[in-house]
Amino acid sequence: MSESENKSSIAELTPPEVPTTSETPVDDKAVIAELARLSSLQYDRARVEAAAKLGVQVKTLDMEVKKHQTNECTSSDTTPFQEVAPCESSIDLSQVLEELVGILHKYLIMEPEQADAVALWIVHTYVIDSVEVSPLLIITAPERSCGKTQTLTVCSYLTARALSASNSTPSFLFRAIDKWQASILIDEADTFIKRNDDLKGIINAGHTRASAFVGRTVAVGDTHEPRMFPVWGAKAFAGIALERHLPDSTMSRGVIINLRRKKPDEKVARLRHTSRTEFESLKPKLARFAADYCDQVRSARPKLPEQLSDRAQDNWEPLLAIASLAGDQWVERAAKAAVKLANAADSLTSTGNELLGDIHEVFEERRESKITTAELIAALIDDDEKSWATYNRGKPLTPRQLATMLKPYDISPRTVRVFTSTPKGYYREDFEDAFSRYLTEGDPASE
Repeated sequence: MSESENKSSIAELTPPEVPTTSETPVDDKAVIAELARLSSLQYDRARVEAAAKLGVQVKTLDMEVKKHQTNECTSSDTTPFQEVAPCESSIDLSQVLEELVGILHKYLIMEPEQADAVALWIVHTYVIDSVEVSPLLIITAPERSCGKTQTLTVCSYLTARALSASNSTPSFLFRAIDKWQASILIDEADTFIKRNDDLKGIINAGHTRASAFVGRTVAVGDTHEPRMFPVWGAKAFAGIALERHLPDSTMSRGVIINLRRKKPDEKVARLRHTSRTEFESLKPKLARFAADYCDQVRSARPKLPEQLSDRAQDNWEPLLAIASLAGDQWVERAAKAAVKLANAADSLTSTGNELLGDIHEVFEERRESKITTAELIAALIDDDEKSWATYNRGKPLTPRQLATMLKPYDISPRTVRVFTSTPKGYYREDFEDAFSRYLTEGDPASE
Protein backbone atom coordinates (compact mmCIF):
# COMPACT_ATOMS: atom_id res chain seq x y z
CA MET A 1 0.00 0.00 0.00
CA SER A 2 1.42 3.42 -0.98
CA GLU A 3 1.72 6.27 1.52
CA SER A 4 -1.07 8.21 -0.22
CA GLU A 5 -3.34 5.15 -0.24
CA ASN A 6 -2.57 4.53 3.44
CA LYS A 7 -3.50 8.12 4.40
CA SER A 8 -6.67 7.80 2.33
CA SER A 9 -7.67 4.58 4.17
CA ILE A 10 -7.00 6.22 7.55
CA ALA A 11 -9.14 9.18 6.58
CA GLU A 12 -11.97 6.85 5.62
CA LEU A 13 -11.67 4.75 8.78
CA THR A 14 -11.27 7.48 11.37
CA PRO A 15 -13.53 10.39 12.23
CA PRO A 16 -12.66 14.04 11.78
CA GLU A 17 -11.60 16.22 14.67
CA VAL A 18 -13.18 15.42 18.03
CA PRO A 19 -16.57 17.16 17.78
CA THR A 20 -17.78 19.97 19.96
CA THR A 21 -21.12 19.71 21.68
CA SER A 22 -22.76 21.46 18.75
CA GLU A 23 -21.55 18.86 16.26
CA THR A 24 -23.03 15.45 15.51
CA PRO A 25 -21.42 12.90 17.90
CA VAL A 26 -18.91 10.48 16.41
CA ASP A 27 -20.14 6.88 16.14
CA ASP A 28 -17.32 5.27 18.16
CA LYS A 29 -18.63 1.76 17.64
CA ALA A 30 -18.70 2.12 13.87
CA VAL A 31 -15.13 3.42 13.78
CA ILE A 32 -13.90 0.59 16.05
CA ALA A 33 -15.72 -1.97 13.90
CA GLU A 34 -13.96 -0.64 10.80
CA LEU A 35 -10.58 -0.69 12.52
CA ALA A 36 -11.19 -4.26 13.69
CA ARG A 37 -11.53 -5.38 10.08
CA LEU A 38 -8.04 -4.17 9.13
CA SER A 39 -5.08 -6.49 8.85
CA SER A 40 -2.47 -6.29 11.61
CA LEU A 41 -0.17 -4.14 9.44
CA GLN A 42 -2.96 -1.82 8.37
CA TYR A 43 -4.17 -1.38 11.93
CA ASP A 44 -0.66 -0.70 13.23
CA ARG A 45 -0.28 2.14 10.71
CA ALA A 46 -3.71 3.62 11.53
CA ARG A 47 -3.98 3.21 15.31
CA VAL A 48 -2.07 6.29 16.52
CA GLU A 49 -3.90 8.77 14.29
CA ALA A 50 -7.24 7.04 14.89
CA ALA A 51 -6.78 7.21 18.67
CA ALA A 52 -5.91 10.93 18.44
CA LYS A 53 -9.00 11.72 16.41
CA LEU A 54 -11.21 9.73 18.77
CA GLY A 55 -9.64 11.51 21.71
CA VAL A 56 -8.50 8.35 23.53
CA GLN A 57 -5.21 6.71 24.48
CA VAL A 58 -3.74 4.27 21.98
CA LYS A 59 -3.85 1.42 24.53
CA THR A 60 -7.54 2.15 25.13
CA LEU A 61 -8.22 1.92 21.41
CA ASP A 62 -6.23 -1.35 21.24
CA MET A 63 -8.38 -2.83 24.02
CA GLU A 64 -11.64 -1.83 22.35
CA VAL A 65 -10.58 -3.14 18.94
CA LYS A 66 -9.40 -6.44 20.49
CA LYS A 67 -12.65 -6.74 22.42
CA HIS A 68 -14.66 -6.18 19.24
CA GLN A 69 -12.63 -8.82 17.38
CA THR A 70 -13.13 -11.31 20.22
CA ASN A 71 -16.88 -10.69 20.30
CA GLU A 72 -17.12 -11.06 16.55
CA CYS A 73 -15.22 -14.34 16.69
CA THR A 74 -17.38 -15.68 19.52
CA SER A 75 -20.63 -14.74 17.82
CA SER A 76 -19.61 -16.18 14.46
CA ASP A 77 -21.79 -18.94 13.04
CA THR A 78 -18.75 -20.65 11.47
CA THR A 79 -18.15 -24.07 13.03
CA PRO A 80 -16.04 -27.06 12.01
CA PHE A 81 -19.14 -29.26 11.83
CA GLN A 82 -22.52 -29.08 10.19
CA GLU A 83 -25.46 -28.47 12.48
CA VAL A 84 -28.15 -31.13 12.17
CA ALA A 85 -31.81 -30.17 11.73
CA PRO A 86 -34.35 -32.39 13.53
CA CYS A 87 -36.38 -34.72 11.33
CA GLU A 88 -39.96 -33.65 10.71
CA SER A 89 -41.76 -36.64 12.24
CA SER A 90 -41.62 -37.73 15.88
CA ILE A 91 -39.30 -40.62 16.74
CA ASP A 92 -39.45 -43.81 18.79
CA LEU A 93 -36.39 -43.60 21.05
CA SER A 94 -36.33 -47.34 21.61
CA GLN A 95 -36.13 -47.90 17.86
CA VAL A 96 -33.43 -45.26 17.45
CA LEU A 97 -31.34 -46.90 20.17
CA GLU A 98 -31.72 -50.25 18.42
CA GLU A 99 -30.52 -48.68 15.19
CA LEU A 100 -27.48 -47.28 17.00
CA VAL A 101 -26.67 -50.65 18.53
CA GLY A 102 -27.08 -52.29 15.12
CA ILE A 103 -24.54 -49.92 13.56
CA LEU A 104 -22.09 -50.49 16.42
CA HIS A 105 -22.28 -54.28 16.04
CA LYS A 106 -22.00 -53.98 12.25
CA TYR A 107 -18.60 -52.30 12.41
CA LEU A 108 -17.22 -53.22 15.82
CA ILE A 109 -16.57 -56.27 17.98
CA MET A 110 -18.02 -55.48 21.39
CA GLU A 111 -20.18 -57.08 24.04
CA PRO A 112 -23.93 -56.32 24.06
CA GLU A 113 -23.63 -54.28 27.28
CA GLN A 114 -20.81 -52.24 25.77
CA ALA A 115 -22.86 -51.47 22.66
CA ASP A 116 -25.85 -50.43 24.79
CA ALA A 117 -23.64 -48.13 26.85
CA VAL A 118 -22.05 -46.50 23.79
CA ALA A 119 -25.47 -46.00 22.18
CA LEU A 120 -26.80 -44.27 25.30
CA TRP A 121 -23.65 -42.14 25.52
CA ILE A 122 -24.10 -41.00 21.92
CA VAL A 123 -27.70 -39.99 22.63
CA HIS A 124 -26.62 -38.05 25.72
CA THR A 125 -24.42 -35.79 23.58
CA TYR A 126 -27.60 -34.39 22.01
CA VAL A 127 -29.15 -33.49 25.37
CA ILE A 128 -25.93 -32.37 27.08
CA ASP A 129 -27.61 -29.20 28.35
CA SER A 130 -30.32 -31.23 30.08
CA VAL A 131 -28.04 -33.26 32.35
CA GLU A 132 -25.79 -32.36 35.26
CA VAL A 133 -23.05 -34.97 34.72
CA SER A 134 -21.43 -35.92 31.42
CA PRO A 135 -19.56 -39.22 31.79
CA LEU A 136 -16.37 -39.61 29.82
CA LEU A 137 -16.44 -42.37 27.23
CA ILE A 138 -13.14 -44.17 27.78
CA ILE A 139 -12.31 -46.71 25.06
CA THR A 140 -9.33 -48.82 26.03
CA ALA A 141 -7.69 -52.13 25.21
CA PRO A 142 -4.61 -54.05 26.37
CA GLU A 143 -2.97 -54.16 22.93
CA ARG A 144 -3.06 -52.67 19.45
CA SER A 145 -5.55 -53.74 16.78
CA CYS A 146 -8.50 -54.11 19.14
CA GLY A 147 -10.77 -51.60 17.40
CA LYS A 148 -10.23 -48.54 19.59
CA THR A 149 -9.78 -46.07 16.72
CA GLN A 150 -12.60 -47.72 14.78
CA THR A 151 -14.92 -47.31 17.76
CA LEU A 152 -13.99 -43.66 18.22
CA THR A 153 -14.48 -43.04 14.50
CA VAL A 154 -17.97 -44.54 14.51
CA CYS A 155 -18.80 -42.39 17.54
CA SER A 156 -17.54 -39.30 15.71
CA TYR A 157 -19.94 -40.02 12.83
CA LEU A 158 -22.92 -40.11 15.22
CA THR A 159 -22.09 -37.77 18.11
CA ALA A 160 -23.51 -34.25 18.28
CA ARG A 161 -20.98 -31.58 17.19
CA ALA A 162 -18.13 -34.09 17.20
CA LEU A 163 -14.65 -32.58 17.03
CA SER A 164 -11.70 -34.93 16.59
CA ALA A 165 -9.02 -33.12 18.56
CA SER A 166 -5.99 -35.37 18.92
CA ASN A 167 -2.75 -33.44 19.53
CA SER A 168 -4.68 -30.21 20.14
CA THR A 169 -3.48 -27.79 22.79
CA PRO A 170 -5.47 -27.21 25.98
CA SER A 171 -5.93 -23.59 24.89
CA PHE A 172 -7.59 -24.70 21.67
CA LEU A 173 -9.77 -27.27 23.42
CA PHE A 174 -11.32 -25.02 26.02
CA ARG A 175 -11.93 -22.34 23.39
CA ALA A 176 -13.52 -24.94 21.07
CA ILE A 177 -15.81 -26.05 23.88
CA ASP A 178 -16.60 -22.45 24.80
CA LYS A 179 -17.29 -21.22 21.26
CA TRP A 180 -18.69 -24.28 19.51
CA GLN A 181 -20.08 -26.41 22.38
CA ALA A 182 -18.10 -29.21 20.74
CA SER A 183 -18.01 -32.85 21.79
CA ILE A 184 -14.28 -33.63 22.07
CA LEU A 185 -12.97 -36.97 20.76
CA ILE A 186 -9.28 -37.79 21.26
CA ASP A 187 -7.47 -40.84 19.88
CA GLU A 188 -4.16 -42.21 21.22
CA ALA A 189 -4.91 -40.66 24.58
CA ASP A 190 -2.27 -42.90 26.18
CA THR A 191 0.44 -40.75 24.56
CA PHE A 192 -1.36 -37.42 24.21
CA ILE A 193 -2.86 -36.86 27.66
CA LYS A 194 -0.40 -38.67 29.92
CA ARG A 195 2.01 -35.78 30.50
CA ASN A 196 -0.43 -32.94 29.92
CA ASP A 197 -1.60 -31.78 33.35
CA ASP A 198 -3.54 -28.82 31.96
CA LEU A 199 -5.56 -31.13 29.74
CA LYS A 200 -6.24 -33.52 32.61
CA GLY A 201 -7.61 -30.59 34.59
CA ILE A 202 -9.93 -29.57 31.74
CA ILE A 203 -11.19 -33.14 31.43
CA ASN A 204 -11.88 -33.60 35.12
CA ALA A 205 -13.47 -30.16 35.54
CA GLY A 206 -15.80 -30.75 32.60
CA HIS A 207 -17.36 -33.84 34.17
CA THR A 208 -19.94 -31.98 36.27
CA ARG A 209 -21.81 -28.93 35.02
CA ALA A 210 -21.62 -27.04 38.32
CA SER A 211 -17.80 -27.03 38.31
CA ALA A 212 -17.17 -27.05 34.56
CA PHE A 213 -14.95 -23.97 34.36
CA VAL A 214 -11.22 -23.29 34.08
CA GLY A 215 -9.61 -19.93 34.75
CA ARG A 216 -7.18 -18.36 32.29
CA THR A 217 -5.78 -14.92 31.55
CA VAL A 218 -6.42 -13.42 28.12
CA ALA A 219 -4.60 -10.60 26.40
CA VAL A 220 -6.61 -7.38 26.10
CA GLY A 221 -4.50 -4.70 24.48
CA ASP A 222 -1.34 -4.28 26.52
CA THR A 223 -2.76 -5.98 29.60
CA HIS A 224 -4.07 -9.38 30.64
CA GLU A 225 -7.44 -9.98 32.22
CA PRO A 226 -8.79 -13.04 34.05
CA ARG A 227 -11.54 -15.05 32.40
CA MET A 228 -13.45 -18.20 33.29
CA PHE A 229 -13.82 -20.56 30.33
CA PRO A 230 -16.60 -23.16 30.39
CA VAL A 231 -15.38 -26.72 29.70
CA TRP A 232 -18.75 -28.42 30.00
CA GLY A 233 -19.37 -30.94 27.25
CA ALA A 234 -19.13 -34.54 26.10
CA LYS A 235 -15.67 -36.08 25.79
CA ALA A 236 -14.44 -39.45 24.55
CA PHE A 237 -10.95 -40.97 24.53
CA ALA A 238 -9.33 -44.02 23.00
CA GLY A 239 -5.94 -45.52 23.79
CA ILE A 240 -3.93 -48.52 24.92
CA ALA A 241 -4.16 -49.44 28.61
CA LEU A 242 -5.56 -46.07 29.60
CA GLU A 243 -5.85 -47.22 33.21
CA ARG A 244 -2.03 -46.98 33.30
CA HIS A 245 -1.77 -43.59 31.66
CA LEU A 246 -4.70 -41.60 33.03
CA PRO A 247 -5.15 -40.70 36.70
CA ASP A 248 -7.63 -42.75 38.69
CA SER A 249 -9.59 -39.53 39.18
CA THR A 250 -10.10 -39.33 35.40
CA MET A 251 -10.85 -43.02 34.93
CA SER A 252 -13.46 -42.89 37.70
CA ARG A 253 -15.34 -40.23 35.74
CA GLY A 254 -15.87 -42.51 32.78
CA VAL A 255 -17.91 -45.29 31.28
CA ILE A 256 -15.11 -47.66 30.35
CA ILE A 257 -15.31 -49.78 27.21
CA ASN A 258 -12.51 -52.35 27.45
CA LEU A 259 -12.17 -53.87 23.98
CA ARG A 260 -10.55 -57.13 22.95
CA ARG A 261 -8.97 -58.15 19.66
CA LYS A 262 -11.40 -59.97 17.41
CA LYS A 263 -11.07 -63.69 16.81
CA PRO A 264 -10.31 -65.06 13.31
CA ASP A 265 -13.92 -66.17 12.91
CA GLU A 266 -15.39 -62.80 13.95
CA LYS A 267 -16.21 -60.51 11.03
CA VAL A 268 -17.23 -56.87 10.83
CA ALA A 269 -17.89 -54.51 7.93
CA ARG A 270 -15.04 -52.35 6.67
CA LEU A 271 -15.69 -48.81 7.81
CA ARG A 272 -13.60 -47.27 5.03
CA HIS A 273 -15.76 -49.02 2.42
CA THR A 274 -19.08 -47.74 3.70
CA SER A 275 -21.11 -44.70 2.83
CA ARG A 276 -21.73 -42.12 5.53
CA THR A 277 -25.43 -42.13 4.58
CA GLU A 278 -26.51 -44.61 7.25
CA PHE A 279 -24.82 -42.51 9.92
CA GLU A 280 -26.18 -39.22 8.63
CA SER A 281 -29.73 -40.59 8.46
CA LEU A 282 -29.70 -41.25 12.21
CA LYS A 283 -28.51 -37.84 13.35
CA PRO A 284 -31.74 -35.95 12.45
CA LYS A 285 -33.63 -38.49 14.56
CA LEU A 286 -31.31 -37.85 17.50
CA ALA A 287 -31.74 -34.10 17.01
CA ARG A 288 -35.52 -34.59 17.05
CA PHE A 289 -35.22 -36.53 20.31
CA ALA A 290 -33.33 -33.60 21.82
CA ALA A 291 -35.95 -31.14 20.62
CA ASP A 292 -38.87 -33.19 21.98
CA TYR A 293 -37.48 -34.72 25.17
CA CYS A 294 -34.90 -32.34 26.68
CA ASP A 295 -37.31 -31.37 29.48
CA GLN A 296 -38.12 -35.02 30.26
CA VAL A 297 -34.43 -35.87 30.43
CA ARG A 298 -33.84 -32.93 32.76
CA SER A 299 -36.63 -33.97 35.14
CA ALA A 300 -36.01 -37.74 35.00
CA ARG A 301 -34.98 -39.40 38.25
CA PRO A 302 -34.14 -42.97 37.24
CA LYS A 303 -33.68 -45.71 39.79
CA LEU A 304 -29.94 -46.29 40.12
CA PRO A 305 -28.55 -49.78 40.78
CA GLU A 306 -27.47 -50.05 44.40
CA GLN A 307 -24.41 -52.08 43.37
CA LEU A 308 -22.87 -48.95 41.86
CA SER A 309 -20.53 -46.68 43.81
CA ASP A 310 -21.48 -43.02 44.26
CA ARG A 311 -19.25 -41.92 41.37
CA ALA A 312 -20.55 -44.70 39.11
CA GLN A 313 -24.12 -43.65 39.92
CA ASP A 314 -23.22 -40.09 38.91
CA ASN A 315 -21.79 -41.35 35.62
CA TRP A 316 -24.74 -43.57 34.77
CA GLU A 317 -27.62 -41.37 35.91
CA PRO A 318 -27.90 -39.39 32.62
CA LEU A 319 -27.68 -42.59 30.57
CA LEU A 320 -30.31 -44.30 32.71
CA ALA A 321 -32.49 -41.18 32.44
CA ILE A 322 -32.39 -41.54 28.66
CA ALA A 323 -33.11 -45.26 28.89
CA SER A 324 -36.14 -44.56 31.09
CA LEU A 325 -37.70 -42.65 28.18
CA ALA A 326 -37.21 -45.63 25.86
CA GLY A 327 -39.30 -48.10 27.86
CA ASP A 328 -38.89 -50.84 30.46
CA GLN A 329 -36.75 -53.04 28.23
CA TRP A 330 -34.13 -50.34 27.86
CA VAL A 331 -34.24 -49.55 31.57
CA GLU A 332 -33.34 -53.19 32.24
CA ARG A 333 -30.65 -53.23 29.58
CA ALA A 334 -29.09 -49.99 30.79
CA ALA A 335 -29.03 -51.13 34.41
CA LYS A 336 -27.41 -54.43 33.39
CA ALA A 337 -24.78 -52.58 31.36
CA ALA A 338 -24.11 -50.17 34.23
CA VAL A 339 -23.47 -52.93 36.76
CA LYS A 340 -21.36 -55.07 34.44
CA LEU A 341 -19.17 -52.26 33.11
CA ALA A 342 -18.79 -50.58 36.49
CA ASN A 343 -17.66 -53.86 38.08
CA ALA A 344 -15.17 -54.39 35.26
CA ALA A 345 -13.96 -50.80 35.66
CA ASP A 346 -13.38 -51.26 39.40
CA SER A 347 -10.84 -53.99 38.75
CA LEU A 348 -9.36 -52.13 35.79
CA THR A 349 -8.89 -48.64 37.20
CA SER A 350 -7.57 -49.21 40.74
CA THR A 351 -3.93 -49.30 39.68
CA GLY A 352 -2.86 -47.69 42.95
CA ASN A 353 -4.95 -50.12 44.96
CA GLU A 354 -3.49 -53.02 43.03
CA LEU A 355 0.03 -51.77 43.78
CA LEU A 356 -0.73 -51.42 47.50
CA GLY A 357 -2.09 -54.95 47.61
CA ASP A 358 0.95 -56.39 45.88
CA ILE A 359 3.34 -54.47 48.14
CA HIS A 360 1.39 -55.77 51.14
CA GLU A 361 1.99 -59.31 49.87
CA VAL A 362 5.72 -58.62 49.54
CA PHE A 363 5.99 -57.35 53.12
CA GLU A 364 3.96 -60.30 54.43
CA GLU A 365 6.14 -62.85 52.61
CA ARG A 366 9.42 -61.28 53.67
CA ARG A 367 8.38 -60.54 57.27
CA GLU A 368 10.67 -57.53 57.31
CA SER A 369 10.09 -53.94 58.34
CA LYS A 370 12.00 -52.38 55.46
CA ILE A 371 12.98 -53.11 51.87
CA THR A 372 15.16 -51.43 49.29
CA THR A 373 13.54 -50.02 46.15
CA ALA A 374 15.48 -52.46 43.98
CA GLU A 375 14.35 -55.44 46.07
CA LEU A 376 10.74 -54.28 46.10
CA ILE A 377 10.60 -53.85 42.31
CA ALA A 378 12.32 -57.21 41.82
CA ALA A 379 9.66 -58.87 43.99
CA LEU A 380 6.83 -57.11 42.15
CA ILE A 381 7.99 -58.06 38.67
CA ASP A 382 8.86 -61.63 39.68
CA ASP A 383 5.18 -62.64 39.54
CA ASP A 384 4.24 -63.23 35.89
CA GLU A 385 0.53 -62.94 36.72
CA LYS A 386 0.95 -59.33 37.81
CA SER A 387 1.33 -56.39 35.46
CA TRP A 388 4.48 -54.79 36.88
CA ALA A 389 6.95 -56.65 34.64
CA THR A 390 5.45 -54.95 31.57
CA TYR A 391 4.02 -51.82 33.20
CA ASN A 392 6.44 -49.40 31.49
CA ARG A 393 5.33 -49.95 27.87
CA GLY A 394 6.39 -53.58 27.91
CA LYS A 395 9.28 -52.98 30.30
CA PRO A 396 9.43 -53.31 34.10
CA LEU A 397 8.13 -50.73 36.53
CA THR A 398 10.82 -48.11 37.26
CA PRO A 399 11.77 -46.66 40.67
CA ARG A 400 10.47 -43.27 39.60
CA GLN A 401 7.11 -44.69 38.51
CA LEU A 402 6.85 -46.57 41.81
CA ALA A 403 7.51 -43.38 43.80
CA THR A 404 5.04 -41.40 41.67
CA MET A 405 2.27 -43.94 42.22
CA LEU A 406 2.84 -44.04 45.98
CA LYS A 407 3.07 -40.28 46.43
CA PRO A 408 -0.75 -39.72 46.57
CA TYR A 409 -0.79 -42.05 49.60
CA ASP A 410 1.85 -39.89 51.35
CA ILE A 411 4.42 -42.65 50.96
CA SER A 412 7.92 -41.66 49.83
CA PRO A 413 11.21 -43.55 49.53
CA ARG A 414 13.64 -43.11 52.41
CA THR A 415 17.21 -44.08 53.12
CA VAL A 416 17.38 -47.73 54.16
CA ARG A 417 20.50 -48.97 55.91
CA VAL A 418 21.65 -52.39 54.69
CA PHE A 419 24.86 -53.36 56.45
CA THR A 420 27.28 -50.60 55.40
CA SER A 421 25.28 -49.30 52.41
CA THR A 422 22.41 -46.80 52.49
CA PRO A 423 20.25 -47.25 49.38
CA LYS A 424 16.77 -45.82 48.93
CA GLY A 425 13.85 -47.95 49.99
CA TYR A 426 10.59 -48.17 51.93
CA TYR A 427 9.54 -48.87 55.51
CA ARG A 428 6.45 -50.93 56.22
CA GLU A 429 5.30 -48.47 58.87
CA ASP A 430 4.87 -45.84 56.15
CA PHE A 431 2.31 -48.09 54.44
CA GLU A 432 0.16 -48.99 57.43
CA ASP A 433 -2.26 -46.07 57.07
CA ALA A 434 -2.76 -46.75 53.35
CA PHE A 435 -3.15 -50.49 53.94
CA SER A 436 -5.88 -49.89 56.52
CA ARG A 437 -7.72 -47.34 54.39
CA TYR A 438 -7.57 -48.81 50.90
CA LEU A 439 -7.22 -52.58 51.22
CA THR A 440 -10.70 -53.87 51.96
CA GLU A 441 -11.42 -56.94 54.04
CA GLY A 442 -12.44 -58.80 50.90
CA ASP A 443 -9.10 -58.15 49.27
CA PRO A 444 -6.88 -61.21 49.51
CA ALA A 445 -3.89 -58.96 49.93
CA SER A 446 -5.28 -57.67 53.19
CA GLU A 447 -5.79 -61.09 54.76
